[in-house]
Amino acid sequence: MGTSNALSHLQFVDAVRPRSIPAVQLRRNKLSNKLWEQIQLAKSQLEHTHFIIKRRVTVKDLEGNYKKIERPKRIKPWWYMAMNGSLCLSVFYGSKRIEIIPGKTSINVANMTDLITTLELLKFETEKGSLDGAIEIASSALKLNFNKNR
Repeated sequence: MGTSNALSHLQFVDAVRPRSIPAVQLRRNKLSNKLWEQIQLAKSQLEHTHFIIKRRVTVKDLEGNYKKIERPKRIKPWWYMAMNGSLCLSVFYGSKRIEIIPGKTSINVANMTDLITTLELLKFETEKGSLDGAIEIASSALKLNFNKNR
């Protein structure tokens, strides 16, 4: 009888697990992961340490055999110094710059600490779904580039 009392505090629902992740969620996850990388890169620069992500690649050796090795992933920072000396941040989805506010592609930040705070805010808003419209526009622009080559 003690078990049924404990189970009465749980909220049971009739839900079915989806077979695949919706495209919107996949795009959010992609941007969220890239924002996490940028946050870690900014923190490492602020603390004067190295941030390395390893990725597995397949290479062909001299004998023609294929091997899987780990190679460091190159992460380009999304921030830069503007002509007036201020620190600016641009958010990218693939190779496309995201316009979070229409017509504006960069965010002005005061210093590296504010940069990290801004990146964390952008990551939170991405996971919440606030940037879905901007991500959709960038994703559509990327798809156009792929269709040109065919």
